[in-house]
Amino acid sequence: MSVKRCTISGRSVHSLNELYDELARQLPLPDYFGRNLDALWDVLSTDIEGPVELIWEDSEHSKRSMGKDYERVVSLLRDLAKEREDFRVIFR
Repeated sequence: MSVKRCTISGRSVHSLNELYDELARQLPLPDYFGRNLDALWDVLSTDIEGPVELIWEDSEHSKRSMGKDYERVVSLLRDLAKEREDFRVIFR
C-alpha cells in the first residue's frame, strides 16, 4: 500500500483553521470532520487508512504564530504516532 504523504508548511499555517484546511486539502478527511482537536484525533486514528506520513516543514513558524494551539496539535500528533504503527510525524 502506498504511503499517504501530507506536507504542512509552517510558513503558511498560522492557526488551527489553516491547519484543518491544509489537512483537508491533502488527506481524505470525511465531510463530517468537526474541525476541532477531538475530531482531528478521531479521523486520524480511525478514518484515514495508513500508512500516513505527516511532515511539518518550518514548524517553528507555526509554533510562533499558533502558540498553545501548536503545542496541543503536536502532542496529539505524537500521541497518534505512538498509537498507530502506520502513522509517522516529522517536524522540521
